[in-house]
Amino acid sequence: MAKQNIKKTGYWTRKIASFLLLVAAFSPVANAQNEGQYTHFMYNRLSYNPAYAGSSGAIAFTLLYNNQWMGLDLQAPAPGVDPGKTPVNYLFSFDMPVSFLHGGLGVTLNSEAIGYRSNTTVNVDYAFRIYWGPGSLSAGVEANLYNFSFNSSNLYGSSAFSGDPTNPLSGTRDPLVDGQDVSQFIFDVSTGLYYQVPGLYYLGLSVKNLLGSKIDQLGWQNARTLYLMGGYEYTFPFNPSLKLKPSALVKSADFSVFQAEAAVLVDYENAFWGGLGYRLGDAFTFLAGLNWKWFRLGVAYDLTTSKLGTFKSGRTFGTAEIFLSGSFRIEVPRRNPTVSRNTRYQL
Repeated sequence: MAKQNIKKTGYWTRKIASFLLLVAAFSPVANAQNEGQYTHFMYNRLSYNPAYAGSSGAIAFTLLYNNQWMGLDLQAPAPGVDPGKTPVNYLFSFDMPVSFLHGGLGVTLNSEAIGYRSNTTVNVDYAFRIYWGPGSLSAGVEANLYNFSFNSSNLYGSSAFSGDPTNPLSGTRDPLVDGQDVSQFIFDVSTGLYYQVPGLYYLGLSVKNLLGSKIDQLGWQNARTLYLMGGYEYTFPFNPSLKLKPSALVKSADFSVFQAEAAVLVDYENAFWGGLGYRLGDAFTFLAGLNWKWFRLGVAYDLTTSKLGTFKSGRTFGTAEIFLSGSFRIEVPRRNPTVSRNTRYQL
């Protein structure tokens, strides 16, 4: 029976890998994004799929910092006007298994600043998990609370420019926001499925922002985003200290724009790891890190290949990312059964 299960697992693994490669090969490149973009997506699965919550079997946390398009010189509309910010993302996530809920709970905090806009997102996750075949299958739901802040004091329309070099701005503001800062909260929900065979492979499918919530004043609407994620772990038979870990992530926003990326990591004795990746039409990625006790530390660099890249325009130094995670288990010792001795016997 064990050999049959291994053969079946290998068969489905090959099918899943082929499907991911086909999707990645035929997906056009996205030019916009609604969710944060992270190079360490393989170590940040909770932010993409609520069904991942508690799947590691441990209490876990993740910290991420991503600075996109470093060195990009944004042009201000006029002297003394703030030109805005290039994309910067901060993320914190926490999840743990909860046995009496038959699954796990999780929470993710994400902060993003780009241009004159900043977003803060709070996601709360619940995953219900069952054992199915050689692994476990979970279904998850997620409540999303978004806070959108928009600094419109530096936003000018074409009619605001006077043509006078000494006083280029006439003071006219965008009438939609009238030069006032905007800050609004909106609510949304997400869902997902996640299947894993520990130490072998995982596959997840999720849809974020099912409600497509809107902010009418800013003309903003959450994009319904589909994520397909998968990964595999291969141990070299001639050297069990080495493991090959390929992974892939495909995104689709409102089924109109797509983006795909893949990475291959090599792990040595579960202590050091490094690898290469590629995001279609955007960047080559380089990752490296180490494991120490129950901590994992990683760094990544994206070499931008688009028109913003170093080789095509020299306008940016690429993207840098720092990643830290930790996981631990709390073992509750079992009590030995209490034995009572009684010297009285009933005859």
